[in-house]
Amino acid sequence: MKVGMCMFLWTTSVGRKHEALLRDIKATGFDGVEIPIFEGAPDDYRRLGALLDVIGLERTAVSAMSDPSMNLISSDPAARKRGIAYMQWAIDCASALGADTLSGPLHSTLGHFSGTGPTAAELKRSISSQRTIGDHAVERGVTVALEALNRFECYLFNTMDDLAGHIDAIGHPNIRAMYDTFHANIEEADPIGAFTRNKDRIVHVHISENDRGVPGRGNIPWTETFKAIRASGYDQWLTIEAFGRALKELAAATKVWRDFSETPEAVYRDGYRHIREGWQGVA
Repeated sequence: MKVGMCMFLWTTSVGRKHEALLRDIKATGFDGVEIPIFEGAPDDYRRLGALLDVIGLERTAVSAMSDPSMNLISSDPAARKRGIAYMQWAIDCASALGADTLSGPLHSTLGHFSGTGPTAAELKRSISSQRTIGDHAVERGVTVALEALNRFECYLFNTMDDLAGHIDAIGHPNIRAMYDTFHANIEEADPIGAFTRNKDRIVHVHISENDRGVPGRGNIPWTETFKAIRASGYDQWLTIEAFGRALKELAAATKVWRDFSETPEAVYRDGYRHIREGWQGVA
């Protein structure tokens, strides 16, 4: 098992200006970081990957689409084409970074709602889009980990069962699932069961407290969560995802209106200790 830290807490554009922070994350004990991909070119991420190599941090990648004009499930073929092009670009950047996993709600437009639940036509279009994306991901050596989000952020997939069923329908080895403790806490009647039932599709896990703050200080059932993940044989990333008010646009998108910790350092230092102790505690 590897412990990661998502850089969303500080920025959506990681660069050399974050070197001191990255070095402190490494010194804390983290195996790697999760790099947001929202702008730039593959060469930018290749240079960032080289810096991470020097520091000794492995990496995964995360992205999202908030522009309805690039909607992978739209009835407009042009919108789907733009969404696929965005995903291909993000996969290229992740590959250049040296990340073999790109995660996030990469199935539909974040924060965009139709006024109803997902339709059969939207699900059919999603299957087609994801298969095309998956073929590109194979060429770049990247696995896309789709994320089920709570009902206030998306409407296509809110539960792990629905997401896993769709992944089975897509039937592509490079399109898999991600489990997020924050979203599961909202949407799942049994968050632990939701993980366990769908463990064979899950390739990435976000460790996120119920308030998006310091892992271990809220009401997520951590002992049961770590026990289920460890019992499943999962041996990949447990990545802390937390949010703050440092970036106004990101804070608005994630509905963050207050601070959830005394400092960002508390999130990753206490959070790292929480994961390591929790994981060992269920051995």
